[in-house]
Amino acid sequence: MSYVYDIKNYSMIKKEKFEPRLQELARFARVISHPARLSILKYLADAQTCISGDISGSIPLSRSTVSQHLKELRDIGLIHGDIDGLKINYCLCGSEIDHYLKAFNDFFETIKDVEITCKTC
Repeated sequence: MSYVYDIKNYSMIKKEKFEPRLQELARFARVISHPARLSILKYLADAQTCISGDISGSIPLSRSTVSQHLKELRDIGLIHGDIDGLKINYCLCGSEIDHYLKAFNDFFETIKDVEITCKTC
């Protein structure tokens, strides 16, 4: 059994105790929770084409920081980075974006209409 240590809350998280679907949604939420990553996605969408070369000039972060954020987006499949000589062509992956949109919509559809008896909501 593997554990992840949550430094902020000083606790152990047993991810495998949760449904794979919830683990996937949580990972996606973590990846898109950073404004730099959202900015990169928006930049690629606004370009309406694959971008080759350095995009750090369009994002207010250093090249190495942008590279780390690109890696997170690539790892989850939201973008593709294809090597072309010394440059990398970055493209949005529409099918993965559709997948995660559907997964989030499906999840929230199941909980949005639940009858709540709490007086503070």
